[in-house]
Amino acid sequence: MDEVKHSRQREKLRRHLTWRVTKAIREYQMVAEGTRLMLCLSGGKDSLALVDLMLAYQRGCKERFEMEVVFLDHGFPGFPTDVLSRHMDSVALPFTIIHQDIWATLQEKCPDGKKMCSLCARLRRGALYAHAAENGFSHIALGHHMDDMVETLFLNLFYGGTMKGMPPKLTTRKGDLIVVRPMAFVAEADVVRYVRLAGYETAPKDLCGAGENEKRREVKEMLAGWRKDHPGRVEKIFHGMGHVIPSHLADTTLFDF
Repeated sequence: MDEVKHSRQREKLRRHLTWRVTKAIREYQMVAEGTRLMLCLSGGKDSLALVDLMLAYQRGCKERFEMEVVFLDHGFPGFPTDVLSRHMDSVALPFTIIHQDIWATLQEKCPDGKKMCSLCARLRRGALYAHAAENGFSHIALGHHMDDMVETLFLNLFYGGTMKGMPPKLTTRKGDLIVVRPMAFVAEADVVRYVRLAGYETAPKDLCGAGENEKRREVKEMLAGWRKDHPGRVEKIFHGMGHVIPSHLADTTLFDF
């Protein structure tokens, strides 16, 4: 009986999250007829959930579009690539592993470990963008969720002095790729619960030894406190990111004062 209840809870949550993904895709026009979409799989909870939810969306939508799951093997020692391969054996989507020894580059360029995270992010992004362009993908889907987007807003505000977040949809500088975040309306807590109910094995964190970015950790803790003491506050902030009134800010490039 517990197993049946567990299965029902997972299916109910999957339907709810698929509805949220559908809402984001429709609102920001992320996918259209004929889109070639590359789903980026990292092995973490977010990307595993993204693959499931996008597959559920594809099965139920009217548009006919292609999807392929791509994993970037960045050469980090001890990364369990076999875990992802086993997982993808049960997923009805093409799966490709691309290899780039990012770990070796990090060891060479950042021997003291400083600025490793920012360089790693640039190298991973460059490898994924290059693969997408070379293989005819028009869109790249990433597993960022609502909490990621709100965190980025505060990181840029606190440490960069800019009111800039992580957009649900972005055209790259070259204009040849569109980056989408279909889980923009999904809370991190729901992702955690979904992956737990699904029983998925996730890749370990911090294989590089650099640890979580201190500034991001600080913002994460701030949001976690708000979620505990002020339920709904993070959702309100995210809602505000989509309802900007330039005349009530101070940017002369957005409003002629």
